[in-house]
Amino acid sequence: MHYQDRIYGSVEIAEPVAVALIESPALQRLKGIDQQGYFEPYFPGTAHNRFEHSVGVFLLLKKFGAPLEEQIAGLLHDVSHVVFSHCIDYVMREKIGNAHNQQHQDDIHADFIRKTEIPAILKKYGIPLDYILDDNNFPLKERPLPELCADRIDYVLQDATAIKYIGSKDVAYLLDHLTVSNRTWVFKDFASAKRYVDLFFRLNQEYYAGVPTILMFSTMAKYLRYALDKNYIHETDLYTTDAQVLAKIARHHADDKTLAELFNRANNKVPYTVNPPGKGMKVLCKSRVVDPFCYHNGKILHVSDIDTYWKKVLGSESKPKEYWIEFKA
Repeated sequence: MHYQDRIYGSVEIAEPVAVALIESPALQRLKGIDQQGYFEPYFPGTAHNRFEHSVGVFLLLKKFGAPLEEQIAGLLHDVSHVVFSHCIDYVMREKIGNAHNQQHQDDIHADFIRKTEIPAILKKYGIPLDYILDDNNFPLKERPLPELCADRIDYVLQDATAIKYIGSKDVAYLLDHLTVSNRTWVFKDFASAKRYVDLFFRLNQEYYAGVPTILMFSTMAKYLRYALDKNYIHETDLYTTDAQVLAKIARHHADDKTLAELFNRANNKVPYTVNPPGKGMKVLCKSRVVDPFCYHNGKILHVSDIDTYWKKVLGSESKPKEYWIEFKA
């Protein structure tokens, strides 16, 4: 299978199990799931999808020599995402508690996969499903924040490239300065690690946990929640695609002014202000920060072990961002 990726370029995917999974309905559905949720109204022309990221994680793990099982786990890690990605954490906040934890997809991952064609594909190629579902087997693919992992490396490169924060030379530099030691991602020197850290910090401030993002999460969530409550859509629709859900809800815009107004808000068409605490609608947003390993003076250290300022940033940036939003119409 020939595949063109914005990060890894033109590649051939030869592993039969990987090809079968990529071509499966479960993976193909991810082409219709926006990577960030519903970002086009806020960052026009930057939309990219969960399929691209999923294949990207697979290609990254393959590039750095991870076992085939870990490559497959990386390919499948986002297959359980519902429409509009992490917007669902805000839609379902009554059920899952703190929406800013953004964990709904992880909570349903195993059950979702078991109901798809994926187990049969894995069985055909002799790969145990339970092994694939256990993240403890795959330290390169997944680690908790602020550690580095394939998921985190790829989505930063994909996102930063899509929104033009970095170009191909920057991508090449970061990938060339990455290596693996004892099944752990390590930058080859402090300078390259700090460059990645600074890029991640900028993305978090302006893209992952900034005002546009919290507006997108909160407004799209209210639109979807309202549509669910009115039975314009049902929870089963959340496992289709963004476009299918929008088309189904749109039939009711003309007859439901509240719905239409919520859609205008979700499309960034209603003026708003960001207020001091206590005025307006309070919304929390997950904040992310990384502290990767790097080689420094013959040792493997975290960036925060070398840069004392970064150690302070870790504490402040790991806390959820709080915003108070008020719409003017």
